[in-house]
Amino acid sequence: QVQLVESGGGLVQFGGSLGLSCAASGSIFSIDDMGWYRQAPGKQRELVAVITTGGRANYADSVQGRFTISSDNAKNTVYLQMNSLKPEDTAAYYCYADVYILTGGIRRRYGYWGQGTQVTVSS
Repeated sequence: QVQLVESGGGLVQFGGSLGLSCAASGSIFSIDDMGWYRQAPGKQRELVAVITTGGRANYADSVQGRFTISSDNAKNTVYLQMNSLKPEDTAAYYCYADVYILTGGIRRRYGYWGQGTQVTVSS
């Protein structure tokens, strides 16, 4: 099927920077939107940023101006550059992709999640 493999993350001090990447592989016909979500302990998963294949990006208000999402469509990869990190950015970060798979001549759309990568910001 389809796998999303994330890399990056880790421990950083307040005000520091980290970069995440997520590569999609498998039986992919095409990919629509890709994005990043995060989930802190005891909280619901929330959208961080999303990018369309056309390069249009949207951000959560809490990360606007600090985080930058980008993608390489040829590599089916999405990136998240996180600057000016704050302790409240501490969470597990999950990659998401809307993937079209061609089966029996029919294009079907599925949503896939990465396994998650931990980002911890110390104060």
